[in-house]
Amino acid sequence: MAKRRQDPKEDALREARALNPRPEAVLDAGFATSEFLDARDLVQVRYEMVRRVRIDGDSVSGAAGDFGFSRPSWYSAAAAIDEGGLPGLLRSRPGPRRAHKLSGEVVAFLSTLLEGDPGLRAGELAHRVEESFGVRVHPRSIERALERSQRPKSR
Repeated sequence: MAKRRQDPKEDALREARALNPRPEAVLDAGFATSEFLDARDLVQVRYEMVRRVRIDGDSVSGAAGDFGFSRPSWYSAAAAIDEGGLPGLLRSRPGPRRAHKLSGEVVAFLSTLLEGDPGLRAGELAHRVEESFGVRVHPRSIERALERSQRPKSR
């Protein structure tokens, strides 16, 4: 079986979280005839979809359909542009945004343990958190949470 050649632009779009998972759904004539417009570029497709409504006066339903999206997706893209400009159209990074396992209650528990025994290591603290809260936490996450709790709060 022959190996598929890698396209550097596709790789770059994937790495930037801007690769359109359904480029074949883009039915807009501009994307079919232009060398500049690329249906694989999700940011470009979303921008053109919003522009088509706001500048050219197309209907939301028509533009969304031509670009392979639903009406709610059009409204979401329009809000993303209004809030963050073009970078707002990028997909957000997957995964948790903060240390969600290490709540204030858990960090307070850790601080209390460290007050009683300053020699406790992060691995032992992780074990105690699991015993007390039923949550598995990596020792490095505990170290970072404790460092954050020591920093002065900025206004």
